[in-house]
Amino acid sequence: MKKIAGLCVLLIFILNNVFSTQAFAYSYGDPNEEKVAETYKQMLVKLDENPPNFTEAKKVYESVQEEIDMHMGKEPSEIILKNLEDEDKESTIENMEKLLVLNIARRLEGIEKNFEEYDTSKKLLAKGFATYEAMSSKVEAENPETNQAIKNDFEEALASLGNPGLFGVGKKDADKKVFIENKEAILDALKREYDIKSLEVGHFSESATETDSGKKEWTDTSNIKNWIPIILIVGLIAAIIIYTIRKRK
Repeated sequence: MKKIAGLCVLLIFILNNVFSTQAFAYSYGDPNEEKVAETYKQMLVKLDENPPNFTEAKKVYESVQEEIDMHMGKEPSEIILKNLEDEDKESTIENMEKLLVLNIARRLEGIEKNFEEYDTSKKLLAKGFATYEAMSSKVEAENPETNQAIKNDFEEALASLGNPGLFGVGKKDADKKVFIENKEAILDALKREYDIKSLEVGHFSESATETDSGKKEWTDTSNIKNWIPIILIVGLIAAIIIYTIRKRK
């Protein structure tokens, strides 16, 4: 029976590591694609045409304007649309970058307000990092040290969320104080880099119950597919126990 118990613990440990690895990959892999970041990238493509295609860039922005206005107020859209109408490429890009900074701040504020909700916090951090990734090449070109510092702060922020583990195995406690320190470091660096005086725009909040269109991440327990690995492991453990008991008889 000791061998069976040891095998069960080993299988749980392996499963926990698999899920933890997937969680980290999700966090910085494909966080359902952050809409604001994707909009920025699509607009850059249109604005980099020769001559710049302001008409199509405006259509791209307008496709997400309602959501942006809802979360960050109407002022950013009014300024960006005016830039597009004036066919001012430089100002359009600069203000879109400031909008991305506002989006990062919104995501990080959302984590602080819902810090105890691990899955929600992890998802919001993933979206915040995806937003920064969309603009990081410019930061890296102009100030590589700042770029690396921001990425390091995102890594530390991820670690500060802890890990609830699986069946208690691999559990790591969260540290809200460390998260807040990293959040402030990220936002202060971005404010300096983009010469932003204040990040207080719109209602500037993120509800833990907010839903995004598109597929949910693997941690969504309402999706039966996400239970398949656990069911298979439990079934395997049960089969091994039954086989061992019968063999002894």
